[in-house]
Amino acid sequence: MRQRDRIAEPWGTRTPYGPGQSWPARTDMYLDGVEPDAVQRWVPSASVLHSNGDALDIAVADGRIVGVRGRTADRVNRGRLDPKDLFGWQANNASDRLTEPMIRRGGKLVASDWDTAMDRIVEHSKTLLCAEGPSTIGFYTSGQLFLEEYYTLGVIARAGIGTNHLDGNTRLCTATAAEALKQSFGCDGQPGSYTDVDHADVIALFGHNVAETQSVLWARMLDRLAGPNPPEIICVDPRRTEVAERATVHLAPLPGTNLALMNALLHEVIARDGLDHDFIADHTVGFDDLRAVVAEYPPETVAPLCGIAADDIRAAGRILAGARRLLSTVLQGFYQSHQATAAAVQVNNLQLIRGMLGRPGCGVLQMNGQPTAQNTRECGADGDVAGFRNWANRAHIEQLARVWNVEPDRIDHHGPPTDIMQMIRCAEQGTLRMLWVSATNPAVSLPELARVRSVLRREGLFLVVQDMFRTETAELADVVLPAAGWGEKTGCFTNADRTVHLSAKAVEPPGEARTDLDIFLDYARRMDFRDRDDLPLVTWSDPRSAFDAWKQCSAGRPCDYTGLTYAALAAGSGIQWPCSVDRPEGTERLYADGRFWSDPDYCESYGKDLATGTPTSAADYRAYNPDAKAMIKAAHYARAPETPDDSFPLALITGRTLYHFHTRTKTGRSAPLNAAAPDVWLEVSASDARRCAIGEGDLVEVKTRRGSVRARARVSGIRPGVVLLPFHFGYWDAESTAHDRAANELTMTEWDPSSKQPIFKLAAARIDRISSGDGPAPAPTIGASAPIDAGVAATRGGPRGTAVEWD
Repeated sequence: MRQRDRIAEPWGTRTPYGPGQSWPARTDMYLDGVEPDAVQRWVPSASVLHSNGDALDIAVADGRIVGVRGRTADRVNRGRLDPKDLFGWQANNASDRLTEPMIRRGGKLVASDWDTAMDRIVEHSKTLLCAEGPSTIGFYTSGQLFLEEYYTLGVIARAGIGTNHLDGNTRLCTATAAEALKQSFGCDGQPGSYTDVDHADVIALFGHNVAETQSVLWARMLDRLAGPNPPEIICVDPRRTEVAERATVHLAPLPGTNLALMNALLHEVIARDGLDHDFIADHTVGFDDLRAVVAEYPPETVAPLCGIAADDIRAAGRILAGARRLLSTVLQGFYQSHQATAAAVQVNNLQLIRGMLGRPGCGVLQMNGQPTAQNTRECGADGDVAGFRNWANRAHIEQLARVWNVEPDRIDHHGPPTDIMQMIRCAEQGTLRMLWVSATNPAVSLPELARVRSVLRREGLFLVVQDMFRTETAELADVVLPAAGWGEKTGCFTNADRTVHLSAKAVEPPGEARTDLDIFLDYARRMDFRDRDDLPLVTWSDPRSAFDAWKQCSAGRPCDYTGLTYAALAAGSGIQWPCSVDRPEGTERLYADGRFWSDPDYCESYGKDLATGTPTSAADYRAYNPDAKAMIKAAHYARAPETPDDSFPLALITGRTLYHFHTRTKTGRSAPLNAAAPDVWLEVSASDARRCAIGEGDLVEVKTRRGSVRARARVSGIRPGVVLLPFHFGYWDAESTAHDRAANELTMTEWDPSSKQPIFKLAAARIDRISSGDGPAPAPTIGASAPIDAGVAATRGGPRGTAVEWD
């Protein structure tokens, strides 16, 4: 047993292993103020503060959560926990939890009761439906609810209300992941598995700062690097991350040039004949087009566009072309940037032309950013249709209508489901009159916040907010509903490699707070939604029966859950879908047999034009891919919509730190996590700091064409010409009432044409020094925000950051 400051040592102790070996187990535990023998119950769950899906047990004493322990039997984390796992649960015990409904009266939010609050919502819903129709009502949900809750919300929105306005905040982080998978394979669903780390000889991370976004997965990679025959690492990131420090080749392109770089890497792989010719011929379409496009992107042409050395591109291309087992991962650096889907698709293309799918160590993971992002997509609680069905395929809509026992025309399928950016526009124009926001905080997380605030406070918009805390969005609401949190309810969630976990209720929610499932079920009952036989539309009443209903909806679809049960999921380890009755052990990797879910009659999507986002027709798709192969799609690089100039000479990107999640609603209420990163900072390179006469800790103002933010400067290893603001910091705990802290005051209302994901990593900016600092920036010294100045005191957790590790 070892005690470790897991704030200062976020990845824990190394347990080295070699290729083809199993990752050794290690049990991490943190208890706050109690000894292990004082724990009265250990309740199974998994992490809800990132997408890795770390399995853990919740420690309960005297009706309160008092800590967590990693579960060594689980396939995902083998007992390891990261700092957010170890300490983030403390938000459940925060003193400022919402404990009773609130309604707006006389311009102020005042305490109310459930009947009054729900009656107000139902009355408004019915009035709008009667007077103006279902398109006046929209729902915007989270990446943190449970599968059972998303599915219920999807049925209510699509078959109850009949609206097409339903999206999740996964639109902001991993909509591009889903779109890229549809473009290449005809369907969502990660082809790879975390166990591919155990076998790969090359791991390429494209815009994926895994060390801070999925810290336990990085610990797995670190253990491979510490063992015999370690993999080579390729890192594509403009920051000097922990991944970059360990990389064989680090490519730091200028923001907005990812597609050009990917075309150059593919050019090199093809030029070196690093191709699986048989796989390409037997299992793909479109290779000739790719070859023709990337021929125009040799390293010498692309290097000046990206601001990197041509020799570095060639070095990375040589490693990719020679890999025997290649694992590629992708995240926000690609997803939140210019030509996002096109760039992410090229990573899929890399795996396809190398024939590296479906075998140990050979896979692609288009990563998720949130713990239950995969469930929003499966259940149709975002811009998708339940069960990975195709909104443009009438037979799929008829099939779903049979599952729900409604007429097909009850389900709006005359166009793609509405994304949140379009919903904001509809609300701005006055056509969307009611918006129900659950477990997310768009008043901090959406781009161009001044515009978003003005829309959300519009007199003609009825805003409902359902949350654990009084967030910045709740402050603008007409009705606020207090929600139970993780650990206070039961349900399932699926991580980024399709592993399903069961999270059991450990404690009661505070006051009158209710589970999100109970709130949705209550709304359905009060609205009296009916099916075609005039029976209740929503027939389930608790998590288990909701899960059974979802299993029926998923039957025969790629995300088949029919072989899963709560009992199986409580047995020790999560299980990967598809998991059918005849394959109850689940499926580790997709496409191992070279067969894809891209058949024209089965696929989730017919695809889109990568440059314009124009949907492909069913007829064109059938002509292009009649034999259900994987699709290799090429795209030319185009100049970004906003680039640095004389007035705004720097490129601003937003990003994350390993100590916080989303808008800090939970992590900001954990003392160890908040102490590690208590306030906003700006990362700037040493050369840019000298040019602007800025030193470590100086107060600076960052400006774009949309607004300004004030922050303390951290002189870091970020590439010259680029600055970064972490997007976590809003205003709920700010001393000032000025809107000068949130990074999204500066970002633009632009999005990828295919995925509709906002572009957060592309804004022309300038920085001005306001005053000298009286100490270093409030940024962690660990990870990508590490200072160049060796004299800055290292981030430490102290006694409250100390956890126990057992080998």
